[in-house]
This record gives sequence, structure tokens and C-alpha cells, in this order.
Amino acid sequence: MTEIETSRLRLRMFTEEDLDALSLITGDPEVMKYLGTSEPRSREKTRNTIDAILRHWEQHGFGIFALEHKADRRLIGWCGLQRLEKTPEVEVAYLLAKEYWNQGLATEAARAAIRYGFDELKLGRVVAIARPENVGSYRVMEKAGMKYERDANYYNVDVVYYALDLKP
Repeated sequence: MTEIETSRLRLRMFTEEDLDALSLITGDPEVMKYLGTSEPRSREKTRNTIDAILRHWEQHGFGIFALEHKADRRLIGWCGLQRLEKTPEVEVAYLLAKEYWNQGLATEAARAAIRYGFDELKLGRVVAIARPENVGSYRVMEKAGMKYERDANYYNVDVVYYALDLKP
């Protein structure tokens, strides 16, 4: 089982026991403001999200991790790698509970996921997308070393597109 540890975080596989904690996070309108349809998710939709994450792991051998705060021993969101819609590219994606914002945790998690992609998966490039108004998200991308490349449209949403190429 793949697991990554940083100084403050543990990135691990999701389990059925994560449903209640993740439902609280995905049910928060502020957390979900820039994700997907911008609507909070029900418990059932959150269950479907966990199932989709686990299917991605089975199909591709990598995916989104449950993000656990080591000091609190709490699930605080997710971070990891997934296929970017309708492309062969791999994107880093992250989501944190609001109380953990502005502490550098998303950047710490994103850096760990990107490093995993380069070192373990032997990827040559990792991309990331965010809605243009989601300044916090693309600041995470920049702090993780990614560079803005273009405006784009994925998942039926206009986004900014960032990328980081493995340097030879």
C-alpha cells in the first residue's frame, strides 16, 4: 500500500471509515466553492467520490490520497495525482478543510504528490488546473514550483493551467 509522509501530513489510501470526516469537508460550501459544480456534496455523492478515487487507483496504479494531519490524527482533505480529463496528462489535485487553510499544508501535500509522481511513477510532467478566481489554489501551484502556461477549459469549466516538467 502506497503511503507518503511529510513533516506534518500523512498521505494514505482512503478507507470506508473516512466517509463521515470527508462528508463534513465536502459538505462545506466554502470548501467546494471552486470544485466541480461548486455545490456542497451530500454524503452519498461523497461516497461516490471515494469509490471513484479507489477505482482510479485500481485502473492506473496511482491516484488521490486521503490527507491526514499527523498532529491531529484527523482526515483534513485529499491530495494526489489523477488523469486530467480527456488527456494523457496527470494533474495534481488537492482539497483541504477550511480550518487548515493558510498554513502551507496544501503546498506541502502538493509538493509530496508531485515528488511521488516524478520519483516513483517516473512522470516527466505534472499539471494542475484551477478556476481563475481561486487565487489560493494557484498560489499553491506556484509555491510547488509550477508555472502558468495558459487559460483552458476542463470539466466544462474555464481554468488556469499550470505545469511542472521534470528537469533532466
